[in-house]
Amino acid sequence: MRIALLGAGRIGLIHAANIHHHPRAKLHAVVDVNAASAKAAAERYGAKASADVDAVLADPEVQGVFICTSTDTHVELILKAARRKLPIFCEKPIDLDLAKVDACLEEVSRSGVPLVLGFNRRFDPNFRALREAVRRGEAGEVEIVKITSRDPAPPPVSYIRTSGGIFRDMMIHDLDMARFLLGEEPVEVFATGSCLVNPEIAEAGDIDTAMVILKTRRGALCHIDNSRRAAYGYDQRIEVFGSKGMLQAANPTPTTVTRYTSEAVLSDKPYHFFLDRYPEAYRAELEHFLEVSTGGVAPLVTGRDGRAALVLADAALQSLKLGKPVPIAL
Repeated sequence: MRIALLGAGRIGLIHAANIHHHPRAKLHAVVDVNAASAKAAAERYGAKASADVDAVLADPEVQGVFICTSTDTHVELILKAARRKLPIFCEKPIDLDLAKVDACLEEVSRSGVPLVLGFNRRFDPNFRALREAVRRGEAGEVEIVKITSRDPAPPPVSYIRTSGGIFRDMMIHDLDMARFLLGEEPVEVFATGSCLVNPEIAEAGDIDTAMVILKTRRGALCHIDNSRRAAYGYDQRIEVFGSKGMLQAANPTPTTVTRYTSEAVLSDKPYHFFLDRYPEAYRAELEHFLEVSTGGVAPLVTGRDGRAALVLADAALQSLKLGKPVPIAL
């Protein structure tokens, strides 16, 4: 499958390498407003470089599109690809404006083109195994889900100002995982937060430390905690507690070696960041996209899933501002 990559930044290059090394995929073209970035990626992986999105999407050899550009361009590029009847993979989120997301998804639905959204954690083998264990009933009836997600360091404040805030940018992954694991939709959210890491984040109108509690109609609860700083690395853990017991997915580490000495018992820290933590997930995303594009399976993460996560993120922000729980209608 000949794929056009739109966006040659950090995440785009991850997908470029995976496409290049996959036996059933070929990186056909790389598009980026930064001509040097597009050229470097294209030369590395034997593709064409371009700054003209329309020309690349009109190329009859292109059979699918990976959208890895800035969030504010996603809707436009999704619609251009859909009008060309090209299967689409798009990094999250679709947009920060729910009305724009709804209009986009309506047109994509009419086009009949498959859209896979890049909530990569659903494809992590540990989290997938956890979900399958939940679905088999190994924890019994789910009563509590606990999700921890902490970055090693905050992004630049310039990024914070355009990111949409911690709920739409960072916690949106965890909100999607909550839906993935709970087995029923949340109907209420309560959020609280502080700025404890960098006062400039507060000046930019955001927080860097957050907690959210989701509640389902049945009463099951999900607790999510986020921090923009973890001194020990990238912290990604999940626990599911139910009527029959508990399931956990811990942080993977570079090695499983544990060192026992007279001073301490030591093991490796978690991986430093998401590029190191989730390589299998990104490869699995590509494999899934190829299967979806050939009609083999339905998308595991749809545009509707992206919309639902944005609704939850918006409700969390509203709850933070109001200081009380907010009802949700997905």
